[in-house]
Amino acid sequence: MTRLLRIVVLAVFLTGLTACSPETRNGGRSTDKSPRSGTAHGLTTQAPESVAEGDAEATSPEDLATWDYVALGDSLAAGVGARRGYVARYAHHLRADTGARVRVVNLGVSGQTSPQLLRALRNDPSTRRALRGAEVVTYNIGINDLGQARGSYEAGTCGGAQGERCLRAAVEEFEGNWDEITGEILNLRSPDETIIRTTGFGYTPRAGRNFEPYLKELSSHIARSTAEHGIPHAEVGLGDEGLGPDGLHPDDSGYQEIADGLQRLGYEPLRFH
Repeated sequence: MTRLLRIVVLAVFLTGLTACSPETRNGGRSTDKSPRSGTAHGLTTQAPESVAEGDAEATSPEDLATWDYVALGDSLAAGVGARRGYVARYAHHLRADTGARVRVVNLGVSGQTSPQLLRALRNDPSTRRALRGAEVVTYNIGINDLGQARGSYEAGTCGGAQGERCLRAAVEEFEGNWDEITGEILNLRSPDETIIRTTGFGYTPRAGRNFEPYLKELSSHIARSTAEHGIPHAEVGLGDEGLGPDGLHPDDSGYQEIADGLQRLGYEPLRFH
């Protein structure tokens, strides 16, 4: 009888140890392996772990996608005029919507024109190297091309019978450069393997009566060209409320509108958790 009582006491004791084991609390998950939260404002962010229903194993940080995002363009890509430009805001969308870790390489250059961007794509090794390794690419260009032509027109130095020669020349040059820029990007990254997006000029600027036909022609060319190459295009128009004090660069709300326009294009063809 005494021996039987000892066996019962020992069994109860062992059961208590098992119930208190850290490996059996919280549905079999050890308490020293709690999920880690990511942050949305670094160049590289880490999404929280997730557990599928009925799956005992959590997705580890090593299993999450890591995307290099290369941004090309002028001062709009650089984010001049606001606390954060559209590139940083779009990167936030990428992280929040896909769970991917995103590393941003912002190659935006304030004042850049389409000939300068094309030259960098053809001749700058660091630009080409960055694009070859990118999972995400965005580009905008053209505001400075138009600004230079408009400045000549308003100064009366444009030339031609109606003083619009420089405007026609700017349209012709930009259309050729746009197609070449798109071609260079596609030579380095395939749209079947990369999220390639454009906002055209960055946003569609307002124009006076004489300048409006040229702007419409350029906007139409961008739309046709991107459609032919299978590149989703976000055309964004900003009013006074989306522009900063200089009337050229967006404010924070304007840059957010541009980023939201890119977000609405989705994230094909890449797959993510």
